[in-house]
Amino acid sequence: MQTLEHPQIHRIDLEEIHGETTMSIPETQLPRVVIIGGGFAGIEIIKKLAGKPVQTVLFDRHNYHTFQPLLYQVATAGLEPDSIAGPLRKLFKETPNFHFRYGLVTEIYPERNAIATSIGELRYDYLIIANGTKTNYFGNQKLAQLVFPIKQLHQALDLRSQLLQNLERALLVKNIDEQQSLMDIVIVGGGPTGVEVAGALGELKLHVLPKDYPELDFRQMDIHLIESGERLLGTMSEKSSKKAYKYLTERFQVHVWLNTRLEDYDGKEVTLSNGRKILSRTVVWAAGVTGNLIDGLPKEVITRGNRIIVNEFNQVKGFANIFAVGDISAIITEETPNGHPQLAPVAMQQGRLLGDNLLRMLDKKPMKPFKYFDKGSMATVGRNRAVVEMPGFQFQGLFAWFVWLFVHLLYIIGFRSKLVVLMNWMWNYFTYDRATRLIVRPFVKEKMEV
Repeated sequence: MQTLEHPQIHRIDLEEIHGETTMSIPETQLPRVVIIGGGFAGIEIIKKLAGKPVQTVLFDRHNYHTFQPLLYQVATAGLEPDSIAGPLRKLFKETPNFHFRYGLVTEIYPERNAIATSIGELRYDYLIIANGTKTNYFGNQKLAQLVFPIKQLHQALDLRSQLLQNLERALLVKNIDEQQSLMDIVIVGGGPTGVEVAGALGELKLHVLPKDYPELDFRQMDIHLIESGERLLGTMSEKSSKKAYKYLTERFQVHVWLNTRLEDYDGKEVTLSNGRKILSRTVVWAAGVTGNLIDGLPKEVITRGNRIIVNEFNQVKGFANIFAVGDISAIITEETPNGHPQLAPVAMQQGRLLGDNLLRMLDKKPMKPFKYFDKGSMATVGRNRAVVEMPGFQFQGLFAWFVWLFVHLLYIIGFRSKLVVLMNWMWNYFTYDRATRLIVRPFVKEKMEV
């Protein structure tokens, strides 16, 4: 199988690169691999390159890796934020020829193998784009200012503060409609994130909040889940969708609105496509993501969802030394016309293979094409309830819930984090309590860019 020929390795001269000295990246005769993004894919690549004859430079706008599948538990007071986040420097502190820089990559210059960042410019021999996705507001600037996404750690903390602050305010108001708007919550998007948020909030409503706020009548608190499609968990089987719907509506008293869209929201009142209006000060946005593109790549390599078109080796279309992996990449084939699913297992598998392929390129050996091993998908729907689908079989209920717990615990990075998460889960399970109901930084909504 033919591949694009890799470029002649550029021997880096700090004197000729404007701005490079501000980063204090040591001069080296080794090929320099620059990775944008410390997510699942980026971490797996660094692990593969550790101890090999390359210099690895990682850029990220945060100094930590976040286990995103559990962000909703931080938002609903189930976990501490540091239990699902680990410092990148600590993770690779003993990795030779590795450098982390805390900064934002703003543009790529393929013609001269360089990137512009918030802390200067840097040249690369190989560039790997692994910065994932961002929340998709579908161009609605108004919504971006009013709703609550859950893609980053600070967003989960903002939502947690919003929920608790609203309940504190609900104690003080006399107007019933005003109190209702402070207590009711609307979740937009019936995928795994939306379903898991709804289930977690249902648990809070039934088991935790009535003890904290005995003055409030939580029978009046409504949780609404809005889904534009005909069923929940659209990427999973119809059986799993029906089970998730049953768990949410019967066990957790969530109002599920299918074939319904959010038409408008002014910060106080939600208007749905079916004409219904809901008073709510909290709208959780789980309606989709879009690629977190960086300027500099030609438009013809960008496809649906702002994903970057790559070949079977994750090389960006038309470039030998630029790669894209994880959620932002799309390998377009007959089997995957829209690319692979934007899941952590895909990113991790691509990262591992690309790390190996980079070493093969340097040894002038042919690269191996990516083949996704589908381990299945899953979603939890609150205590003792989950849906799991694996190749050849599927199951729901208590056993699925234990499988979900085990798999997520397995993929959390760091022994301490695994232990902390496990202890929190055990405490929550046996006491029906959430230990992190803290307003550590009162939330004030800031303007956001779409």
